[in-house]
Amino acid sequence: MNIIRPQEIFLKNVTKSENSFSEIMDELEIQNITYMEEKLENQRKHNVDFENVIFEKMEITSSKLEKCTFKNAFFKNCNFSNTSFDECSFIRCEFDNCKMTGCNFYDVRLRDVSMLECNADYFNMSIASIDSVLFRKTSLKNSSWQDNRLKNMFFDESDLMGSRFQETSLKGIDLSSDIIEGLAISLEDIKGAVIEPMQAIDLMYLIGVKIKE
Repeated sequence: MNIIRPQEIFLKNVTKSENSFSEIMDELEIQNITYMEEKLENQRKHNVDFENVIFEKMEITSSKLEKCTFKNAFFKNCNFSNTSFDECSFIRCEFDNCKMTGCNFYDVRLRDVSMLECNADYFNMSIASIDSVLFRKTSLKNSSWQDNRLKNMFFDESDLMGSRFQETSLKGIDLSSDIIEGLAISLEDIKGAVIEPMQAIDLMYLIGVKIKE
């Protein structure tokens, strides 16, 4: 598992923004800034580049952040519930104890990204390019994964109960420490995944087998 974390050396000199996140204009470059403890709804941001930034205890809910780039960014104890990040790029980013319930990640690019102890139930990841991404101790119940290109993706002690995978191959991905009860996936997409023997019971429906109680 070789995921490059945000480079803290570039974050040592970040300063608290004098302006609210809501005041950011489209097509700006934001660097070396910390945003803290704001509570915002229905934000609309387009084509903003964030580099060497920290978001801490931010609530940005029911919003649209589209075609934005986040590079070398920490997200700590934030709430992004029901926010869309369509066509965004995340490069060397870490989400720590964040609420991502109902977030929409459509046509995103993720490279060297970690989600640690997050709540991402009903999370939607579609048509995404994913390279070196970790979900650790993260709840992804009833999440949706459609037509994604995966490379070096890791699930570690995460909850995928009731999640749906479509045209997203899990070949080579280790699910042995995760909850996969009620997983909706085709036989082709689960082929090559690594599971524990007891987890096989949750996938028996794929071959038309019923477990006698």
